[in-house]
Amino acid sequence: MVERISLTAFFPAYNDEHTIEGIIRTAAEEISKVAEDFEVLVVDDGSKDETSSILDRLASELAYLRVIHHEKNLGYGAALISGFTHARKDLIFYTDGDGQYDVREIHNLLARLGPNIDLVNGYKVKRSDPWYRIWIGSGYRVAMRAAFRLSIRDVDCDFRLFRRYVFETIKLESRSGVICVEMAKKFERAGFRMVEVPVSHYPRMHGRSEFFRVRHLFFTLNGLFRIWWNLVVSHRVATWKTVAVKKL
Repeated sequence: MVERISLTAFFPAYNDEHTIEGIIRTAAEEISKVAEDFEVLVVDDGSKDETSSILDRLASELAYLRVIHHEKNLGYGAALISGFTHARKDLIFYTDGDGQYDVREIHNLLARLGPNIDLVNGYKVKRSDPWYRIWIGSGYRVAMRAAFRLSIRDVDCDFRLFRRYVFETIKLESRSGVICVEMAKKFERAGFRMVEVPVSHYPRMHGRSEFFRVRHLFFTLNGLFRIWWNLVVSHRVATWKTVAVKKL
């Protein structure tokens, strides 16, 4: 177990009025068992339901809670970047505000964060989604591992623990969900040491995923092509040029 833990628990939220309060309170209860120096940070990414008002009420009641509001929906990646940028503690844990992961499993991540580990990444033991999402998700993971040459087992499992200094080394740019692929590639390229831990995944009880909307799919595909070009193709070209120059 890590000694003298300093931890930010961060939750990106979008239309999560039914789940966000329970997640905040449970996270604080669990983290207080292992750390005195902690905060809970929520980024409300332009929610259209009562998420915003719920967060404002909780922020007035709970000293450990900070809330950042985006005036409009900027995208999942933008919400993550806001959270990582504003986190104040040495460790950053994040998961989504929709309740598909159990924040109590943060203890499993902390248990694996040894002195030589920079980040702990969860992977879903069994995905609790409709069959078509399971099928598409499986294909997506295989495709991302091949296209970006990733070693990570489950690139789209949003249950992660980082040391904050990793974000002082890399800069994230993606505003959509492809930020998870960008993170994985940049972490590996920077040489950060990672371990993976199995985590539970639960059915979505409220709301709907934004992933399968036409507009979202367009931006996702466009974003994937852009980061593939920048992080894979351009990098290979630069490497080839360097090797060619050395041979001259």
